[in-house]
Amino acid sequence: MAIVYEKSRGLTDAELHYCPGCHHGIIHKLVAECLVELGLLDNAIGVCPVGCSVLAYNYFSCDMQEAAHGRAPAVATGIKRTHPDQAVFTYQGDGDLASIGTAEIVHAAMRGEKFTTIFVNNAIYGMTGGQMAPTTLIGQRATTCPGGRTAEQAGMPIRMAEMLSTLDGCVYAERVCVVDIANLNKAKRAIKKAFQKQMAGEGFTFVEVLSTCPTNWGMTPLKANEWLKTDMAAYYPLGVIKDNTAEVK
Repeated sequence: MAIVYEKSRGLTDAELHYCPGCHHGIIHKLVAECLVELGLLDNAIGVCPVGCSVLAYNYFSCDMQEAAHGRAPAVATGIKRTHPDQAVFTYQGDGDLASIGTAEIVHAAMRGEKFTTIFVNNAIYGMTGGQMAPTTLIGQRATTCPGGRTAEQAGMPIRMAEMLSTLDGCVYAERVCVVDIANLNKAKRAIKKAFQKQMAGEGFTFVEVLSTCPTNWGMTPLKANEWLKTDMAAYYPLGVIKDNTAEVK
């Protein structure tokens, strides 16, 4: 019998610990498939965050390094500079990257460090119980803002892809989601392109993936997908934010 579909060899057989409806598993799959298809899996080093994906090292079939909270870009910088021929990536959530790790990601992008960041934005702190994150939307409820986030009290949510794209060292930034097959395919193309540009030595590459957190949003997985499409994507528009290759053309 012909094999139509099988688990990527870029993933281990470990059972995922994520909540039902969480998109981390899908995003893991896309990253793994890209590494395999580009022939990079055996030459890849990933850096894990602190957050819901803190155990990502259990799931990827490549070398993985754990980093302190928010410091994955600093760790990745050291790894890439000492292993310039290897594919290096950080896998980070919004609390890890956009809050405690803001300085690290900004300076890595500014310097044009030649690694790839996969940024999973679910607009809330997932692992620690659903507190407001830098990416939480105006009006969105969290345990630390039960009445909904307000601009007056907390400011506006940070658009990380747009902010990093203003830095010269960032050569590619795109925002995607994985709520359906069409968007899943776009996300995979973006992740693959980010790795290709890294390996071409162009500079820092960044893919932001809008993701759901049904548990802390208080929604069913289907409702969470719909909310992402109607509310999150309205504030965090999908598409290419910066692509130096396209600009040259």
